[in-house]
Amino acid sequence: MLSSAQKDTDIYQQVRQSPDFVELRHRFRSFVFPLTAAFLAWYLLYVVMSGWARDFMAQKVLGNINVALVFGLLQFVSTFAIAWWYARHAERKFDPLSEKIRKEAGQ
Repeated sequence: MLSSAQKDTDIYQQVRQSPDFVELRHRFRSFVFPLTAAFLAWYLLYVVMSGWARDFMAQKVLGNINVALVFGLLQFVSTFAIAWWYARHAERKFDPLSEKIRKEAGQ
């Protein structure tokens, strides 16, 4: 007789090998990895420019607001935009498939 832990392991292995799970992982990775790379590049651009393009970053845009402050604030804006975009994308692309997998695993 199989233990509860062994049953869970068997179910996990079955789910992991299912075409739906493979598709879900593909969808997730094809969305998250490029977006993460783009965000990191954007962040590193900000850091590098702050360190080596000080004259450019010090240029005034409006009153005492300079380019560095605008870039810094845009980091927050882009973070929230990415979180919102991910939530919408997950709701449409990941959640239906994960719900299907969950129901099949529960049988």
